[in-house]
Amino acid sequence: MKRILLLTALVLTVGLSSAFAQKIGYVNSQVLLQELPDYKNAEANFENYRTQLQKKLEQKAELLKVDYQAVARKAEQGELSPVQQEQETTRLQAEQNKLLQYEQEIQQDLVKRQQEEMQPILDKVNTAINSVAEENDMTYVFDAASGIILYADESTDITTQVKAKLGM
Repeated sequence: MKRILLLTALVLTVGLSSAFAQKIGYVNSQVLLQELPDYKNAEANFENYRTQLQKKLEQKAELLKVDYQAVARKAEQGELSPVQQEQETTRLQAEQNKLLQYEQEIQQDLVKRQQEEMQPILDKVNTAINSVAEENDMTYVFDAASGIILYADESTDITTQVKAKLGM
C-alpha cells in the first residue's frame, strides 16, 4: 500500500511539474535582420533614396548661397538702394525658410519611406518567429537584442486578473 501511495505521489509530482513547465526561446533580431537578404536590399534601396534627397537639398542650399553672395556683392558695390536691400533680405529669408521646410519634409519622407520598406520584412520575420514558437510549443520568445517579448502564449496573459485585483 505504501508503495502505491509513493508511486502515485511520484506520478503526480512529475505530472504537475511538467504541466507547469514553460518552454522559453529567444532570437537575436539584430543578427537575423543583418543576415536577411530582403533586409539588406531594403536598406540599400533606402540609402539610395536618402542620398538622392540629400543631393537635392544640397543643390538647393548651394543655389541659395550663390544668390545670397550675389545680393551681398551688389549691396557692397552700392548697386542696391536701401529699399532694394530690404526687399532682397526679405526674399532671401523667405527662400531660407522654404529650404528649412523642405529639409523637414525630407526627414518626414525618409521616416515614412523607411517604415514602408521595413514593415513587410518585419511582418515576415514576426510570422516566422510565431510559427517556430507554435511548432515548438513555446510559451514565450524573447528578443536577445532588446529584451522584448516577441511571442507569448495567450493563455499566460494575466491582464484580466490584474484588472480584477485593481477593481477595474
